[in-house]
Amino acid sequence: MAIVRWKNRDLYDPWADFKSLQDEINDLFDIDRFPSTTGLFDRSVSPAIDVIEGEHEFTVKCELPGMEQKDIDVSIASNILTIKGQKKNEVEEKKGKYYKKESWAGNFQRTLSLPSSVAADKISAELKDGILTIALPKKEEAKPKQIEVNIK
Repeated sequence: MAIVRWKNRDLYDPWADFKSLQDEINDLFDIDRFPSTTGLFDRSVSPAIDVIEGEHEFTVKCELPGMEQKDIDVSIASNILTIKGQKKNEVEEKKGKYYKKESWAGNFQRTLSLPSSVAADKISAELKDGILTIALPKKEEAKPKQIEVNIK
């Protein structure tokens, strides 16, 4: 039996139904720039990504445990960074049923819009211990510059 929100029909507001419907649709399509575990797509079927801005570069870290370099494709086109690949399913144990399974397997694709200050020709990536680290250096004109002012 499903739990249904009680509506007081004595004080019926017809616009409340529209507001409720709008809230449900907004919740369904609640897609953040950096997805969380809510909305239409949740993080349980794609790798987690961290984006860190440093003084001279942006760093993107993507958790890809158990994956090899041959299974991952990193590309950039029109200031869009795309990380895609396929995580293969581990050998399932035949000893029993899963009580809870949070690991995932299958194809994935994550895309990030890059700022125009990234030097696309100097980007590098490294996969180590299940963490893909992508270094996105900033262009020289985008780096902060210290200007010394002499006072006389």
